[in-house]
Amino acid sequence: MKTKNILAILLLVVAVSAAAQKKIDPSELPQGATAFLDKHFKGIPIEKAKKDAEHGEKGYEVILKDGTEIEFWKDGAWREVDGKGKPIPTAYISAVIVDYVNTNYPNEKITHIDYGHKDVDVDLTNKIDLEFDKSGRFLKGDK
Repeated sequence: MKTKNILAILLLVVAVSAAAQKKIDPSELPQGATAFLDKHFKGIPIEKAKKDAEHGEKGYEVILKDGTEIEFWKDGAWREVDGKGKPIPTAYISAVIVDYVNTNYPNEKITHIDYGHKDVDVDLTNKIDLEFDKSGRFLKGDK
């Protein structure tokens, strides 16, 4: 009986996860997301676009042909950009954060940025993880 219950729970978890991420046509992305992609990732085709409900927040996830993953809020504003270890463009990142990285880590590039509810998490090519507040003030870093 326990095995059946465990199997039922696992199937439910898989079903809920599948429902939380629904593949969509890139034309269904909000205008803000499309504009962001056109401006900062021009010429890199979209491999996959999904409607996503991560952590209870509705939004979108886009995977580009080069492997870069970008998450957007439901209004189309970017939330997270992950270059999967490769440098990402920085024109959309707060100048305060970009200047901090350029000054303190001149030989490193930003590979990931996550704009959360409370802070901004930035990863560099040397695997250092930096944390900033919403205004771009450096909070901490770890190796």
